[in-house]
Amino acid sequence: MILTLVMIVLFVLLAIGTPVGFAMAGSGVLGLYLIGGMAMLTGILQTAPLSAVTSYELITIPMFLLMAEFVLVSGIADDLFKATAAWVGRVPGGLGMATALAGAGFGAICGTSTASAATLSATSLPAMLKQGYEPRMAAGVVAISGTLAMLIPPSVALVIYGLLAEVNIGALLIGGVIPGILVTITIMATVWFLAWQNPSRAPPGPSVTLYEKFRMLKVVGPMLLLFGMVTGVIYSGVATPTEASALGAFGAFCLALWKGKINLQSLRSALLRAAHGTCMIAMILLGASIFGYFFTLTQVTQNLVAFVGGLHVAPWVVLTLILFGYIVLGSFMDQIAILVLTVPIVLPLIKSLGYDPLWFGVIKIATAEVGMITPPVGIELLRGGALLRTSRQRSVPRRISALRRPSYCDCDTGGLAANHSVAADQNGLLNQND
Repeated sequence: MILTLVMIVLFVLLAIGTPVGFAMAGSGVLGLYLIGGMAMLTGILQTAPLSAVTSYELITIPMFLLMAEFVLVSGIADDLFKATAAWVGRVPGGLGMATALAGAGFGAICGTSTASAATLSATSLPAMLKQGYEPRMAAGVVAISGTLAMLIPPSVALVIYGLLAEVNIGALLIGGVIPGILVTITIMATVWFLAWQNPSRAPPGPSVTLYEKFRMLKVVGPMLLLFGMVTGVIYSGVATPTEASALGAFGAFCLALWKGKINLQSLRSALLRAAHGTCMIAMILLGASIFGYFFTLTQVTQNLVAFVGGLHVAPWVVLTLILFGYIVLGSFMDQIAILVLTVPIVLPLIKSLGYDPLWFGVIKIATAEVGMITPPVGIELLRGGALLRTSRQRSVPRRISALRRPSYCDCDTGGLAANHSVAADQNGLLNQND
């Protein structure tokens, strides 16, 4: 009865828009009070906040978030998209493929799907619309490419899973490399097939000279260096994930400084956004810790493992049902919320079925990518659709103003300026939403 009441309170709080950390903490406090009274509740609340944030590996999260902010400030994403578009732009669906490659490359130096999706929406989406891409195809490519940052290291989602599951974070990050590459290739192959099936969906881009193609590759150097400062040192064993995250944040700061984008205002803004994100995640972990005490006392996990163990079904059937549930949850919930809600319950079950928790972590994050672009909700689809509407609404007055320009105005330069204006407007919209 108490378990049912607490779960109802939790889902009601989530349904009315309560932040997941506060929802878990509030429902967990209610459950602990009903089970053991004020004495038990007070004892747990005295120790839970400290135990939730004292893990040394937790430093990885603010460092990766700060790294992502400095990468955004540097503006390297725009250069990366232009470079990939120059090389594959003439292929059917070339700009869509360039978006997938840019999403993978940006994810390799960013770590958060939100920043990656926002950046791709502000850079590649206007370019594809200007090229004449089918709007729903352009928005779909941006939506799925933005989720690559969850799988490709340095992934904040993998770090949080590692903290919750108590598995090797370095091995988790390295384990996401190959699946991330495979997902990127799959996205590119899908874009090519859709463009081949109907060329009007994705017109080819203008030709670029070989000299220009190689000249644009200079942006890849800093990106590879930054990727090596994080994933490379983890894979080689030179540094731990925590040390590598600090190296990555410092490298991203140097990159933004080298690009001339660092000033007092941008530095303060980057630090504040990273601090806000860190506090949000810390509150979620605190709520998960309090709620975890309640689950432990009610023996929900042990009863679930015993129930599944009594079923006469193959382990892969249970695993399939779990992954299907993650797809459903991912269609309307944030990735971090799903992790803290489900990992404490599902992980003991996965271990009892004989599966490696490290392997399951990578599979779980990959499945969440599918959930984030799955109707009827699909968080990334909503974000992509909103930015698509914004881009299309703003493009009409810009085209009218372009027609009113003097005849000596270069059309390509005007179009490029319009794209940058759209990107700036979209970034402002995202900042307001944040």
